[in-house]
Formats: sequence, structure tokens, C-alpha cells
Amino acid sequence: MTLQKTIKSGFYLEGIGLHSGKNVRVHFVPRNDNQGIIFQRVDKPALPILTNIHAISDANFATIIGTNGTSISTTEHLLAALVGLGIDNILIEVDGPEIPIMDGSSSMFVDALLKAGLQALQSEKAYVEVSEPLSVKDEDRWIALYPYDGLKVTLTIEYPHPLIGKQRLSLEINPKTFTEEIAYARTFGFKKDLANFYAMGLAQGGSLENAVVLDDDQVINPEGLRASDEFVRHKVLDLLGDMALLGHPLRGHIVAHKSGHALHHKLVHSLMGEKERWVYRNATDLFLSDRKPPLTV
Repeated sequence: MTLQKTIKSGFYLEGIGLHSGKNVRVHFVPRNDNQGIIFQRVDKPALPILTNIHAISDANFATIIGTNGTSISTTEHLLAALVGLGIDNILIEVDGPEIPIMDGSSSMFVDALLKAGLQALQSEKAYVEVSEPLSVKDEDRWIALYPYDGLKVTLTIEYPHPLIGKQRLSLEINPKTFTEEIAYARTFGFKKDLANFYAMGLAQGGSLENAVVLDDDQVINPEGLRASDEFVRHKVLDLLGDMALLGHPLRGHIVAHKSGHALHHKLVHSLMGEKERWVYRNATDLFLSDRKPPLTV
């Protein structure tokens, strides 16, 4: 039986918001069974934001969640850490409009969560399990879900840059693979786009300490890349964070081509709207099931 998880003890993290440029303090608080991942803006009176399909607010270069006009931006790297470690219940109190970018990856969140310790709760973990294939598309970008006995991601990116080009990664996702293969991958961008971002009020807190930046032919960060395919690994990280918006862990194989936040959100909406394509299943159901092996891709 697989039990739900929270953290053993609360802790704080501080950092700069990538887009807002504001210093933000985040308080992580343990929560009991069946409460979910909850965000709370403590700098203004607002209702808690429960991480699920109803919280999706925007996808303007980040995943923004909110309720009643109050939002929190750039949640995807933190949500990816929670998904990757299998944390089901936690309260995240934020004193600003954005989750801090830290080093541009999920590593610092993962390290802090593991240092706080993970605590098994009393209730079984429950899953959204894909039972029939589903896909969404936007021109040459697409993302599909297939039945799978676990969680797997196969993702392809294509960029007209000599260091990126076409990259593909296919990986079974669990706490070990997420921590070792995905968590360290940083967000990235292109030097030529920075002026437009600044003009739009974005990337105000961006620096070489929290993003990989490329000019026309190379990475300008002095330390270089953490892996030659760090770019596609970060896109897998973003995708996993966005899948937290289902409100429960996913069981299925996600196959994506050139996808981004907006398309991820579209997939979540499509899956939740087509209830014949998924089942709500707990850990005991999975262990005792005598159903036929699911289709794999």
C-alpha cells in the first residue's frame, strides 16, 4: 500500500522572483491527509489556492495559479519538486506574487524538502489513471496521454540553435529518477529576446545565476551546461510541474512534442473534461487489480 506524504517539519526559503524581480519568502508547512497542495498569499487577504484544474490562471511564460483575482506566478519548478518526490499534502505560504526562481531548476526545492524530511500519512495515495488515449494540438506542437502502469514522459524539443537543435528524452518518473535526472535542469532563454521580455515587464529578476542564457552560438554562463541535453530535461521538469494541476498524481505515459505551459494546461482541461478517458484509483485498487496490462507506447 502506498501512503500519502507530507513533510516532517516546516521551513522557509527566500529568493528573487524571475519575472517580478521582487524578493519573496516562502513558508512550507506540513498538512494532513487528503488536503492537497495548497498555496496561500500572506501579503494580502485572499482565499487559499488549492492546486487543481480550477486554479489555472494564465501561462504567460510561467504557470500562474490563482483565485478571486489573487495569483501566484512561476509555480512550475516547485510543483515539479513536489510531484517528483511524491508529496501530496503541503501548505505553501508566499509573501509575494511569485515563487522564487532559486537557481532556475528544482534542485534547491528538492534539497530543502528532503532536509525537512518526508512523512507518510494514514491515507492511501490516489491517482488519476489514464484509461484511453487523449491528445491536444496547437499547429506543430502536440501532447498526448496513453495508459501506462506508472508515470513516464517522452518529450521532444526543437530549437534553431546549434547547441540545442532536436533533443528527445524518455524517462520513467519516480523520486530517484526525478532527483538524479531532472531536478537539476535549469530554465533557459536567449539573449536576443531579453529586450522584449524587459519591455513586457518580464525577467526583471533574471540573471546568469538563475537561468541558462544563450547567444547566437553558445551558452554565456561561465560554468556552462550541467548536461548537454539540459534543455529537454528542463522541459520535462516544467511538464511534470504542470501535471500537478490535475490535483492528484498521474498514472500514464505523456508523449509531447514542442509543448509548453499553455498546451500542458489545455491537456489538463481536456483530460478532466473527458471523464471516460481516466479512472480515479487508489493504491490498493492498483495492487489488487486483475485488469489487462495497459497499452504502452
